[in-house]
Amino acid sequence: MRPRVSVQDSALRKGNFSLRINPVRSEDAGLYEARVEYNREVQSCKVELGLISVNLSPPSPVVESEPLLLSCNSSHRASLVETCWFHNRQLALPSRTFCSSHGSLSILRPVMSDAGSWRCQLRYSDNEIISATYNLKILGFDGPSNPVVYAAAGSAAD
Repeated sequence: MRPRVSVQDSALRKGNFSLRINPVRSEDAGLYEARVEYNREVQSCKVELGLISVNLSPPSPVVESEPLLLSCNSSHRASLVETCWFHNRQLALPSRTFCSSHGSLSILRPVMSDAGSWRCQLRYSDNEIISATYNLKILGFDGPSNPVVYAAAGSAAD
């Protein structure tokens, strides 16, 4: 896993045996065990690394009015009970433009106001709740609703 894995040598003397993985990949999911021997005493701990990801289809950039699909996936082993989607911290309720199904969210005709933070929250049968965020960028026109702009002769117009 080198060079993505590191241990802070300076923290070892203080009893911190943390492992840092950057960036985390899907194949990194699983059980990790730390074993430390000091003065003939052995300490160990086990940590399971679970993964969650939000994927966009088609991949970026998203063009205004072209349908898109956000998919939320997790390595959690229990069965999925509920998926909720939040846009800029507000619950995104199903509507004519948003459809949610099995961990995915379809936006049929995205507009500029759909850009921003999208968070999926997954709830499992063992009551585990896991969430991940995706920052959606949309290419489009974010101008005045009236397409006529007046400017004085000799001045600048935007």
